[in-house]
Amino acid sequence: MLLLSTAGCAPPIAETGDTVRVTYVGELTDSTVFDSSHATDPLQFTIGAGDVIAAFDNAIVGMKPGESKTFAIPPEEGYGPHREELVFHLSPGDFPPEMELYPGALVTFSGGSATIKGLITEVTDTKVVVDANRPLAGETLVFHVELVEVVQKG
Repeated sequence: MLLLSTAGCAPPIAETGDTVRVTYVGELTDSTVFDSSHATDPLQFTIGAGDVIAAFDNAIVGMKPGESKTFAIPPEEGYGPHREELVFHLSPGDFPPEMELYPGALVTFSGGSATIKGLITEVTDTKVVVDANRPLAGETLVFHVELVEVVQKG
């Protein structure tokens, strides 16, 4: 009979190139939750492959399965600063008459070879404000993460 022992074997430590599974909650600094894996399966990704923002990758490196951590990602390491030049003040007449204009509506503009997607943030009788920044631009992102497992070593 052959007996194998795992005594003294350390759990795998997450490294760049490893495929891992994590559970997480993403919050803004005011505790508003913007994303969570708790209603779905854990997030699986390969560290360093560009599947998640680089600062998230870097925070997972060195963790062991079962370990939890909380970390903050500043705007410049997340989705960048909120850029005022990507906020457009337009006239309601710039939109098709049948289009319903309301805060929260997503719109797409095409001009030449560029396509711009934006979110209507304000509507009055004389103006429509469209923000084409990424939704989390300018925000510090706070993540509460648990490394569930190292699925495959890189």
